[in-house]
Amino acid sequence: MIIDFHTHTFPEKIAQSAIAKLSASADIKNYIAGTLTDLISSMQNNSIDYSVILPVVTRPEQEKNINRLAIETNEHFHDQGIISFGGIHPDNEDYKAILHFLSTHGVKGIKLHPVFQKTYFNDIRYKRIVSCAMDEDLIVVTHAGYDISYPGADFATPAHVLPMIKELNPPKLVLAHMGGWNCWDEVYEKIAGLPVYLDTSFSLTPLRSPKSKAATINRYDDRSKRSERLQLKTEEFCKFVRKHGADHILFGSDSPWSDQGESLNILNNTGLAATDISKISGENASRLLSL
Repeated sequence: MIIDFHTHTFPEKIAQSAIAKLSASADIKNYIAGTLTDLISSMQNNSIDYSVILPVVTRPEQEKNINRLAIETNEHFHDQGIISFGGIHPDNEDYKAILHFLSTHGVKGIKLHPVFQKTYFNDIRYKRIVSCAMDEDLIVVTHAGYDISYPGADFATPAHVLPMIKELNPPKLVLAHMGGWNCWDEVYEKIAGLPVYLDTSFSLTPLRSPKSKAATINRYDDRSKRSERLQLKTEEFCKFVRKHGADHILFGSDSPWSDQGESLNILNNTGLAATDISKISGENASRLLSL
């Protein structure tokens, strides 16, 4: 079974404008148009059994429509391998009611995005949400590390993620982008090996735009203080797997920003043992999602 744990889609009526805006802000190409129909077609073309959609609530008032759509998507498209998570904003004061509503309607998890939501991950509002999600037995996926669209925005790097892990020890926390995009040295030193999940999204596939803002992302003005790695080399990825354990790594493409087939092919050609590849590409996700 192949499960892509990190994908995004947009409603048909706004998909074109949303994709254009996001693509321009990061100066990267999209591989499909970003609609649910396109994702299902990509899955069929690449023999992917399930894809997890991760919606992002960028304003508190978006929560109701996004979560209503997530529930409807799960009702109508589960037989085609689509599993939509819900979303929540740190400024949603009724977070307990929202998370209980999602849980009772069969939604398996939520997505947080500290950079887009402009909130540090160790903020008390996130801690309350994660704690409540634990009570509701929900998976929590969060963007981790820097973000290609916001150079230098330090909301979800290990310095902010570690306090949450140490204080709450959430058993179903997934850190996207191998624990922290473009700050992998810190992740390897401080997070790899801890009881959290890492997904592979946007960590192995090459960035296609030579003019990408990613080339300028740096926490410091002095480049000598920190090396830039916009993707992990194969040997670095395998080193991560050995330290963190293949049991807690999930395949993710970040579609439409990476191609599902290419992402899976790169994973399959890392040289990892077949048993590890099976765990990462689907077995771990299947267990976490209770499929």
